[in-house]
Amino acid sequence: MPEPEDAEHVEKERAERREERAEQEEPGNRGERDESAEDAERRRRRAAFLRELNEAKALRDRVQPRRARAARMRQQMRMRTFRW
Repeated sequence: MPEPEDAEHVEKERAERREERAEQEEPGNRGERDESAEDAERRRRRAAFLRELNEAKALRDRVQPRRARAARMRQQMRMRTFRW
């Protein structure tokens, strides 16, 4: 069973979290929502970019199989000689 001091500490943290949530839900905090929308848009654009980049790399590997194989071999050698 937790000691009384621990229980008080836990209750304080819970109360602080409730206050933070209440502040975030106030209508005056539109800026935070705008930022999250901007972040979501940025993440969406980034995901699209990374998809296109992977497609381009796959196409390059199909078009230049010898170069792709050499690159794979170099990567394997790098990983073999890598030290933690």
